[in-house]
Amino acid sequence: MFRRREPVPFAFVAEAERYRSNVAPPPRNRASRSEIAGRTLVGLTVAAGLVGALLFGMPSLETGPQKSQHAQQSEAGAGR
Repeated sequence: MFRRREPVPFAFVAEAERYRSNVAPPPRNRASRSEIAGRTLVGLTVAAGLVGALLFGMPSLETGPQKSQHAQQSEAGAGR
């Protein structure tokens, strides 16, 4: 990047790119056993839902001849 030839009116604008804070954020609180158990149960529930959806959806994704015993017949051709 190129430097400006004219002076910058505010010193903090010129130093903003190289400014680093020396203030550390507060330490994170440790999760309790109940929070860990809850997160684990939610994760297992989501994973089980995805696996179940995949298992139930696989037959509808298959291609090829259908092994259905229900023959579709039209009633329009039947005599009255």
